[in-house]
Amino acid sequence: MNAKHLSKDSTPPPLVPGKLRLYTMRFCPYAQRIHLVLDAKKIPYDVVNINLTEKPEWLLEKSPLGKVPCLEFENGETLYESLIIADYLDEVYPQNHLYPKNPLAKAKDKLLIERFNSVTTTIYQLFAGNTDQKELFEEALNELEFFEKELAKRAKPFFNGSQPGMLDLMIWPWCERADVIKFLRGEQYVLPKERFLRLLEWRSAMKEDPAVQPSYLDPEVHTKYLRSRYAGYPQYDLLCTALNEGIIH
Repeated sequence: MNAKHLSKDSTPPPLVPGKLRLYTMRFCPYAQRIHLVLDAKKIPYDVVNINLTEKPEWLLEKSPLGKVPCLEFENGETLYESLIIADYLDEVYPQNHLYPKNPLAKAKDKLLIERFNSVTTTIYQLFAGNTDQKELFEEALNELEFFEKELAKRAKPFFNGSQPGMLDLMIWPWCERADVIKFLRGEQYVLPKERFLRLLEWRSAMKEDPAVQPSYLDPEVHTKYLRSRYAGYPQYDLLCTALNEGIIH
């Protein structure tokens, strides 16, 4: 998962028999969604990391929009767009269904996944340092209150119940990165415990889940990558360097 990101003039590695192929970028939250689904369902897959600044020429043959995530099958067929891939995997691989079986409950979870887009938009603006930071942060908190109340209403550790489901996994990558705002913008940008008790408990439980742990990165690592990205030189292979230097294990 922490292998070097392939760039232009590279060649795609041969497919591994018996495994799906995930084209990804180690710090991409949309790609992380698919890591989470594959790991939650214990589907065998291998990983090819992509340098998104100097993309391999062959990527467009697999992902016409030149984006990750992209899933490739043994027959060479591909899928792209994180929610499309996630829905496909949950439908085709019956083990550990991630959506509720009840059609109405499933539809409502999909609405919540869609609603979370407003949170992600605000988070990216906060990361980039755009406009009024305090006003943006309050916008994010106001939207998160809806999810806090929804979690309290469901009265379970996760939105899905006793274990994470599709809604939990689809919003997790941005919740994993929530503390990055504190490192980038200051200590005042943290979720107030008294206001988000259930969500903070949920976040702690998610960090310990076996499906989350393989792709999880500390906020300090996410911050270091984002700083390099906003400086114009994204360090896609940051984790390769850290591994070689013995900084992470």
